[in-house]
Amino acid sequence: MKTQDIKKIRNITFSGASGSGKTTLAEHLLYKSKAINRIGKVEEGNTVMDFDQEEIAKTMSLSLGMAHFEWKDHTVNLIDTPGNPDFVSDKIAGFTAADTIIIVANAAGEYEVGLEQTLEQLTRRDNQPTAIVINRMDNEHADYDKIMELVRENLGITLAPIIIPIGKENSFEGVVDIIKEKAYIKDHYTSIPEHMKDTVADYKMKLIEAVAETDEELMERYCESDTLSPEEIRSGLAKGIVEGLLQPVFACSAGNEIGLVPLLDAIVEYLPSPADKEVIALENGEKKIIECKEDGVVLSWLFKSIADPVTGDIGYVRVISGTLKPGMEVIVPEKGLKDKIGSIYKVKGKNRTETNELKAGDIGALVKLKVARTFNTITSVNSKLKIPPPVLPTPVYWKTIRALSQGDEEKIGTGLSKLLDEDPTLKFELNTETSENVLSGVGELQIAMVQKKLKTRYKIDTELNDPKIPYKETILGKADVNYKHKKQSGGRGQYGEVYFRISPLERGEGYKFINSIVGGTIPSKFIPAIEKGINETTQVGIIAGYKVVDISVDCYYGSYHDVDSSELAFKLASSQALKKGFQEAKPIILEPIHQVNIIIPIEYMGDVMGDISTRRGKILGMEQQVKKQILIAHLPLSELFSYFPTLKSLTQGRGVFDQKFSHYEKLPEELTAKIVAAYQESE
Repeated sequence: MKTQDIKKIRNITFSGASGSGKTTLAEHLLYKSKAINRIGKVEEGNTVMDFDQEEIAKTMSLSLGMAHFEWKDHTVNLIDTPGNPDFVSDKIAGFTAADTIIIVANAAGEYEVGLEQTLEQLTRRDNQPTAIVINRMDNEHADYDKIMELVRENLGITLAPIIIPIGKENSFEGVVDIIKEKAYIKDHYTSIPEHMKDTVADYKMKLIEAVAETDEELMERYCESDTLSPEEIRSGLAKGIVEGLLQPVFACSAGNEIGLVPLLDAIVEYLPSPADKEVIALENGEKKIIECKEDGVVLSWLFKSIADPVTGDIGYVRVISGTLKPGMEVIVPEKGLKDKIGSIYKVKGKNRTETNELKAGDIGALVKLKVARTFNTITSVNSKLKIPPPVLPTPVYWKTIRALSQGDEEKIGTGLSKLLDEDPTLKFELNTETSENVLSGVGELQIAMVQKKLKTRYKIDTELNDPKIPYKETILGKADVNYKHKKQSGGRGQYGEVYFRISPLERGEGYKFINSIVGGTIPSKFIPAIEKGINETTQVGIIAGYKVVDISVDCYYGSYHDVDSSELAFKLASSQALKKGFQEAKPIILEPIHQVNIIIPIEYMGDVMGDISTRRGKILGMEQQVKKQILIAHLPLSELFSYFPTLKSLTQGRGVFDQKFSHYEKLPEELTAKIVAAYQESE
């Protein structure tokens, strides 16, 4: 494969709502650039980017796809990401690898959920170069200006229309490049149609104004002459895109191949190369600017790893600095371990072409990595550089998972660990309080796909269920009790008597044992047995089978027998004394409370706040965010498990939230009574 000048590389990621035509657009660009010799269709399951069997079955992208092509002596690395919000990890992965994020919007759509959430993800990335392709201009109700206005008013960003449509819906016949002042109709550049000249003049003025606002000198020149020269427009546009100050907008119809050549030209002519933007890395915790150059320190970013027992493990990598070569020894600083570069490939969907190196600015694939996984840095052995990890959403959907076959119980952990390496938004942990393996993530479809991959890749059948709530037991009052364990059954008997003062502790203090025995009323050798009896009882619970917390047990008196007393006798006596005293000290159940930050469009405020109230939630505060409202609330975990699908339903899919554990608090008495009754019935 030929070597490539860094300035002639373009790394782009397609993102946006499901149904906006991202995969179709990618397919037609690959065909137009002669990277493929036939056009596949999503509905026929034969596109380059969607080759997984589940993607073919569902006719939608479920994971990140990658390809590359040549256009006008430039190499374009193209990453296609899923539109479904459940696969946000792959969307974020694409963002971290590309120099420009291209948002593909449906010209006939509204401010769709996937588009909205994609744009909001971008607002969390400082100065990220971004462009917008308004696709499907041939569809009924297509409206270029409406989509631009929806994006602008909801995010307050500066849009720079560069490629505008000629006509729309059935009359969409071509596009105009505002900067070149050329139309592209029927597969060739030509003069702007007479009826479009006033429209083009209006759009050019909007473009000039947008460019002028990015630079004080350009603004002065614009104010002096009411215009900018073509050179000033181009240089100002390039600077504005790189710094994230403005977003160019392009129109096309991928399906009818209208406007694709001008789009390809725009990608190589107007969008930044890897050399145009510095990368921030961390060195011993301090920020360091890394230039994209072939002879620099080796620094790469593994943005997506895939573990497949059939096709083999593969990692998609972006080389930031230096050159990767087979056999090279590297280090993965996130793991503190060395790795070795095996074969290197350029990827086009499921097809790979081996290459002997991967230079700064380029994107490719590595196989047989032992250590590096998704969102890991790969750097020189003597380097201390590390790429800062992206901010990932917290889990909002939980299920317990277990193997249906007893023989698969050990295999399921291995399979899940590989799937978690692919998607860091997934979490898998053993809840020690409920003894359940809990799988959590950002959506129902994401968790369902994990279950399917365990079946198809690793031949493990699993079952998903709702998790148990890790309630806890404590007391509100005090008790002073004693218990004598005395048993005579022929031969040596059992004897042990303890006196306890039981009292509550502050929330979160756990359990405290106090030994106040004086005068040898209980020999010191039996004190550990007393404490053991208390410990074992607190672990299994007293009124409902949940761990006992936030209590103090003071053992202040007791009695023993020279012959019949034993560790077992005192252990049993202390357990029974605790149970007796606990019942007398106003026992309650505590439930876990999580803090949730709910981001919703303002028009859904009433419904969402009403639902929070019905879930025993408490609104802590509100914050305005452009056209969104952020509700900060406390919700019981028992209500949070079912909250994700409800919020989607209440907000037409536009509501999102994150969560974290906050504290435990008293469960209402009516719910406590139900839990206690159910426990007693099961005993």
